[in-house]
Amino acid sequence: MPKKVIANGSVAEAFLQIMADRGVDYLFGNAGTDFAPLIEAYSKLRAGGIKVPEPITCPHENVAMAMAQGYYAMTGRPQWVMVHVNVGTANAMCMLINAYRGNVPILFSAGRTPFSESSTLMGSRSGEIHWPQEMFDQRAMAREVVKWDYELPNAEVLETTVDRALNTAMSYPRGPIYLTLPREVLAGPVSNLSFDSPTRHAHASPPMPDPEAVARAAAMIAKAENPLIITASAGLDFEDVDALGNLANRFAIPVTQRKPRYMCLGTDHPMNAGYNPDPMLDAADVIIVADCDVPWIPSKKAPGDDCKIIHLGADPLFENYPIRGFPADIAITGVLKSTLRALDAALEAEERGAQSRIEPRRKRIAALREKQAEQRKAVLEKARTDSPIHPAWVSHCIDQVKDDDAIVLKESQLMHHHMTFKKPGTFFSLGYGGGLGWSLGTALGMKIANRDRQVFCTTGDGAYMFGNPVSAHYVAAAEKLPVLFMVFNNSMWNAVRRNTREVYPDGFAAKSNWEPLTYFQPGTAYEKIAQVSDGYGEKVEDPAELPKAIDRAMNEIAKGRQ
Repeated sequence: MPKKVIANGSVAEAFLQIMADRGVDYLFGNAGTDFAPLIEAYSKLRAGGIKVPEPITCPHENVAMAMAQGYYAMTGRPQWVMVHVNVGTANAMCMLINAYRGNVPILFSAGRTPFSESSTLMGSRSGEIHWPQEMFDQRAMAREVVKWDYELPNAEVLETTVDRALNTAMSYPRGPIYLTLPREVLAGPVSNLSFDSPTRHAHASPPMPDPEAVARAAAMIAKAENPLIITASAGLDFEDVDALGNLANRFAIPVTQRKPRYMCLGTDHPMNAGYNPDPMLDAADVIIVADCDVPWIPSKKAPGDDCKIIHLGADPLFENYPIRGFPADIAITGVLKSTLRALDAALEAEERGAQSRIEPRRKRIAALREKQAEQRKAVLEKARTDSPIHPAWVSHCIDQVKDDDAIVLKESQLMHHHMTFKKPGTFFSLGYGGGLGWSLGTALGMKIANRDRQVFCTTGDGAYMFGNPVSAHYVAAAEKLPVLFMVFNNSMWNAVRRNTREVYPDGFAAKSNWEPLTYFQPGTAYEKIAQVSDGYGEKVEDPAELPKAIDRAMNEIAKGRQ
């Protein structure tokens, strides 16, 4: 088998070369004292013209993690993040939780405080911080939200460690791994280290659906009067979109999206029934839960007891959730696109016999879509002049300037039903684990992967502050990533306020209209934060001025300025 040989150098040098060989394009890094061998290796290898992952300086760990997420979402290739020992790991945990819950593979690594106190080993302790920073089990910090954790012990297992990390991250259900790298190990010497190129450690093939389970599900769907598809994560794999659309259209099954994370079905698709499944639950006799962790909130609204429930996904029952009790009459394990295609093929044989149910259903869904369009039109007409500016008007104004390939990120009150999405990979809402602030860095990672595409990052003011905006805007400037960041500023954490009123609808907080810890008063001039990194910033309060303000922003982006 083909081999590459590193005649001499350090473990850090070998590590960088193997990572590049395995297709890792970037290191999104937040450095500390543990990085010394890597920084030396980068400088040496660059001088020698040797291929290594491109280093991107991220002044905050959350931005680094989110950039890796964004790059993966666009390319399907996991990237490398490295942070500083325990404290860097702690700062990155918010985005690590999101990645774990969202099945995003990230090669997450951290230095490990040098372990040798007085030694001839290169990289041993050299500063006071190396004593208080050491932990008994640093990896325990991340263990619950990674698929695999390990500490690199020596050069002998370096190739195996890298391949094991990649294989584990990319096997289904996918997710992040955590690797700690002691400074002495990275600084250690290697001589005549050989490794396979290309690797002989292939990723495991994706899980495929059981034909017997597919047949049972197809028979159940074929007999249904009112089947319904509920999804949140269809579209993670861009091929999901056609597979879902073909199945839904063949059998006239409406598709609803609860808090959608991806563009799963074109806005103009005849089976796109919008973003709220609750009104359709009562009539449904079969529900297909297609990669959706929370298809309904049982305490608020649930389908009838006689409704049959089918779950689809690589992990259809979300086994890493401590408790999740949604009924499952059939659960089919398999990557979504393959399961949807298999169901579509099985239903083709049932199509002729089900026409008496399919065609009336198709007409009902068309009528529903017409009613939804009328409702949207009425909301938008009122929103044009609302002050403060209404999210429907903001969403419409973005829709007027974006092209079909534009990437839109929602960590805001953006109303996607007032927008048009025609292509896979154009809409993302990725805060799976509840970690706020993901959108800024994710937008930058997506822009690195697609420098010729428009990127619109929409965020609430609370989420914007969580996103470490000074760090994010610095990276946008340093790496020449002209993204349009739009802050929906309502001067509060509205989710906190809303949930307080849901739990205590007649409570003191609701009656007094004073909910402490939810407001940002006085307001902040967020537009000035981008200006610190030579970005264009503007505050808009008049709805009539918004289209012109967006045009000015797009002109700046055309010049290469965020």
